[in-house]
Amino acid sequence: MTDVKTDYPDVTMAQLYEEDVVYSSRPSYISNPWLEPDEHQSNFLSARELLIADMPVIVHEASVTDKLRELFALVNRTIPDNLYYFKDQDSYEQLLQRLSKEEGYKIYFQYVHGDNLVPPQQYAMDKQLFVDLNNKSKIPEWTDGKYLPRREVVAFDNFEQAVRQWTLPIVIKPGDELPTAGGYGVMICYTQEELEQAIQRVQKASEATETLIIEQCVEAVSNYCVQFAKHPDKGIIYLGAAKQLTNEYGFYQGNVNAQHVPQKVIDAGYALMEKAVQLGFIGIAGFDILEDADGEVYAIDLNYRQNGSTSMLLLASELAASHHKFYSYVAKGDNERFYEAIKTFIQKGVLYPLSYYDGDWYQTVHVDSRFGCIWSAESDEAIAKYEREFLELAGLMTE
Repeated sequence: MTDVKTDYPDVTMAQLYEEDVVYSSRPSYISNPWLEPDEHQSNFLSARELLIADMPVIVHEASVTDKLRELFALVNRTIPDNLYYFKDQDSYEQLLQRLSKEEGYKIYFQYVHGDNLVPPQQYAMDKQLFVDLNNKSKIPEWTDGKYLPRREVVAFDNFEQAVRQWTLPIVIKPGDELPTAGGYGVMICYTQEELEQAIQRVQKASEATETLIIEQCVEAVSNYCVQFAKHPDKGIIYLGAAKQLTNEYGFYQGNVNAQHVPQKVIDAGYALMEKAVQLGFIGIAGFDILEDADGEVYAIDLNYRQNGSTSMLLLASELAASHHKFYSYVAKGDNERFYEAIKTFIQKGVLYPLSYYDGDWYQTVHVDSRFGCIWSAESDEAIAKYEREFLELAGLMTE
């Protein structure tokens, strides 16, 4: 087993790119049937990496209000001053076009955008490589056929016939580069009823999906997101690993920093990163790698981009305790109560703010605020206790 603390705690995204690069972590406004279509969630994502970027970032105005300024001040941080702002689809797309076509900046996207917005040559990394690396059907090319569960890639028209030949439980994924954040586009089927529901959902995505992946459902004992960066001076550097928390259907429930990681998991991740770097990849990547009861490892998703838990790994030296959890929360109607609860736990020294999407920025319609953060305590149990107290204080407890 290997300690997971990074040897490079001072790495920022700015160190990995040229000076003429601007970062955008917002998904395109174009509809994607495999990513939950919530405009506010997408806007919220735009400020997720502010504290690890140290480079120009495109952010929604509601993500950088005085409320975020106040939360950052509680941990002696400030909102960066090298930001570009948008407020809606028109202003976002006009900003992209101005930066790339008129001012000559290159954009490092978290998610692919259309050529009508940013020409391929204005991507910070080769666009086709970025598309191919994040195409789930191409995973065997990047793993050299290793670390794979049993899987079948089928054309859309052949999917239903093929999937009915498999024995449950199985996993179904879109076989392209479209993001499936939070497990929203991953369908785990344990029962025949769930399979029928998945088939219906796939049929509704006919215009956006050419291939599907049918995959063995691995009985995992651990689910790691192991992360690396391509540094221009230091080469490939290991940033650490997080354990992913999901429910039985693969829906994301946060990350905790793994206290130890099997060396074979790190080695598998390094091999995946090395392959991509040889092809021209730059930046940060995180690989979802499962370990089963027999110690076998399986690479189930390759994210050649920042991951939600990247900030947790790079900011570890600023956190007081040894156990960390990355997660985000959405208010339930009462934004003021939500915000005051957040401040309470930051002042306790157990909650570190990353981002705050201020629903009160919208003056003519109610929008629930959102908050991205890192919990920090001396054990996972202590974090769970603080989190329960926060949920109650913020009015987020479920019945």
